[in-house]
Amino acid sequence: MKRKKLKYNCLKCTGYCCSYDRIEVSEKDIRRLAQYFEISQQDVKSKHLKTYKLKNKKENIFEIILRHKKDHIFKSVCKFLDSESRQCTIYHARPKVCRQYPNSPKCGYYEFLKFERKQQGDKSYYPTL
Repeated sequence: MKRKKLKYNCLKCTGYCCSYDRIEVSEKDIRRLAQYFEISQQDVKSKHLKTYKLKNKKENIFEIILRHKKDHIFKSVCKFLDSESRQCTIYHARPKVCRQYPNSPKCGYYEFLKFERKQQGDKSYYPTL
């Protein structure tokens, strides 16, 4: 199977995908994080995750998601995004959803960012909210 060439560079991005309100974590992700941090799965849950109740009138549905922190570019981001380098601090242990993003050779936000940087004539420019 031929792999498609990626048309984005996460090293030049501000971490937009890390600003998603809900970054879901599976049980397998929890085990991976526990091994990475060398702590129990319960400690991973209490220190790094939270439970989110989905808005569903018929039944209670919950997701386990990564905790956030305040951010100077986006309102908030995943607690594991380094605020200066804009890189994931748990890259090798990151959740499956992060491993799959953006699930295509192009990233819409990266295309937007490249356009804005070209318009501003500044390779390090980032639009703020």
